[in-house]
Amino acid sequence: MSNALKYWPSPPPWGWKADDLDHLPSEGPHGEPDFFKHVELIDGALVFMSPQKRFHQRIIRALTEALDNQAPEHLSAVDQMDVKLGHRMRPCPDVLIVDTEAADDDDRTCYTPDEVRLVVEVVSAESEDRDRKTKPSRYAEAGIAHFWRVENSDGRPVFHIYDLDPATRGYSLTGIHHGRLTVSVPFPIDIDLDKLPR
Repeated sequence: MSNALKYWPSPPPWGWKADDLDHLPSEGPHGEPDFFKHVELIDGALVFMSPQKRFHQRIIRALTEALDNQAPEHLSAVDQMDVKLGHRMRPCPDVLIVDTEAADDDDRTCYTPDEVRLVVEVVSAESEDRDRKTKPSRYAEAGIAHFWRVENSDGRPVFHIYDLDPATRGYSLTGIHHGRLTVSVPFPIDIDLDKLPR
């Protein structure tokens, strides 16, 4: 057994659950600070997120600010906060639109689907399968009305916009946006994508 595995936190006998993420150690197996800071629970498995590339960070920051500036008073944009979709599912979307009352609670570590109006995933090479397939299907099953997927096309963001079909509990593609993003839901949004900070 390697030293890393020797000090790795063992899952509880019942397996990892969403609430366990609030009780993971603050340091890694060799004292690494914030080792468990960027971890998701996907179908009961701990998934560690790779370091962000600049494109990923830039889009998250700019999109969160743009959405928050345009959101009505009862909604707020937040970034990189967990959504508890079930007892074995707690992903961490890149950007969310949530009820302002929930966003104002500084003690929260996650939101519930009924508090979330939109989730946005910025696709990276290590997460593309989760961002394109696994996570959207779970968001839809949980009843989250809107999902956006952002792809990197030669350094420019391309937004794939999906709305929930309540009959099938699946997402339907409603548009692909280059250059400018203009949608009417979850509230009127107009963002010049070419002018996002670089």
